[in-house]
Amino acid sequence: MKRGLKEHTETPTHPLVWCIAILCTVAAIAVIITGVIVFVGYLIIHPSAPVISVVSAHLDKIQNDLAGLLEIQVTIVIKAENDNAKAHASFSDTDFVLSFQGIPIARLVADPFEVPKNDSVEFPYKVESSSIPLSPDEMQQVDLALKLDQITLDFKGTSRARWRVLSVAPLRSVRFWCHLNCQLRFHPMTGIYKNSPCTSRAK
Repeated sequence: MKRGLKEHTETPTHPLVWCIAILCTVAAIAVIITGVIVFVGYLIIHPSAPVISVVSAHLDKIQNDLAGLLEIQVTIVIKAENDNAKAHASFSDTDFVLSFQGIPIARLVADPFEVPKNDSVEFPYKVESSSIPLSPDEMQQVDLALKLDQITLDFKGTSRARWRVLSVAPLRSVRFWCHLNCQLRFHPMTGIYKNSPCTSRAK
């Protein structure tokens, strides 16, 4: 007995499906074009992250009395640098902490500021601590540092940097966090700063 063959009829694609497919295609092409523009713009501008660094410092005063109270006065010059030839840089949320053996000495902050293309700005800070009570162990550490004529202060903090390019729309604004984490070494007898690298890392 022969069985009859069933005829298969294709269902036409719904117009809504075609619309979604077209929209997805257009979106994918737009993403690719934007990516190419950003890549080409990056190659043309070749931006580098703005940098914050300690360029000089001086230990103006260090005093440790018999009552175990420590007083420190330091001058620190911080430079914000923008090496980009085609991008302005701005800095905000600038906040640094100076400490000794984990004991906070002072907090250094700055209002938002801008650095033009291929330029830099310096900020001299006069840091003076209040009387800091020390434990017997901390007093010994300070005494030893004075005898060795070498004291180390920790300097840590961040600043939010942003460079702006007016000519390339997708690259108009890129943000970085500049992180500083270094040690400032001084000769207490003369206050001279032992120059050592202290430059931010961008993230």
